[in-house]
Amino acid sequence: MIAVTFALPAESSEFLSRLRNSSRADRNDITTICGKIGDRQLEVLHTGIGEKVCRERIGKFLQDQQFELLISSGFAGALNDELQVGDLLLAKNFSTIELNATRSSPSTLPIHMADLLTVPTLIDSSDERSKLARTSGAVAVDMETEFIARACAANAIPLLSLRVITDTPRKLFPAPAHVLFDIAKQRTDLPKLATFFLTHPNRVPRLIQFARRIANARKILANALVAILREF
Repeated sequence: MIAVTFALPAESSEFLSRLRNSSRADRNDITTICGKIGDRQLEVLHTGIGEKVCRERIGKFLQDQQFELLISSGFAGALNDELQVGDLLLAKNFSTIELNATRSSPSTLPIHMADLLTVPTLIDSSDERSKLARTSGAVAVDMETEFIARACAANAIPLLSLRVITDTPRKLFPAPAHVLFDIAKQRTDLPKLATFFLTHPNRVPRLIQFARRIANARKILANALVAILREF
């Protein structure tokens, strides 16, 4: 069996729609989604965003369960403008399987291979992204992969880290990070979001553009995951 993780359903919905014979399962106080891509049996987990919830859920997910491979997937933010929205990134610093295996993937888009950095907060500053790029050598950030990688290493499970870029220094979030997502509550605070855009109506077009970018990125990621899984 192969495990696939996403932070949130907003990242996984397109991929989950491709699963055959999908069903929900409950074990160790977490809910997962099981199904098939081709002949491959999969189990999908939503880790949540950030270290605390991710470490808790991935620990329960891997308890007493042996997977042939775990694919850590989802969205990432670029630290420079070399990566564009919709680009695919294979995190070579976290992936432990033979990277060349993915080069022949039938995915319609090329997969960039570079380092990914896991950070504690969403970064909505171009200057801060540029600084992180210089100091870390990474090209993109997320908030979960480091903790997933540690859990996989502890359980001797091969890891493939695949992310799609949803935002860049030139195409940042349409609102401050704390408005878009409440990490403590693990959801968007809709009244806060609505209040922000009511008081900043000039930002509404950016919100619409961002929503379209997210939808397209979700499809790109799903296509790549399906292609890679069919290759394995």
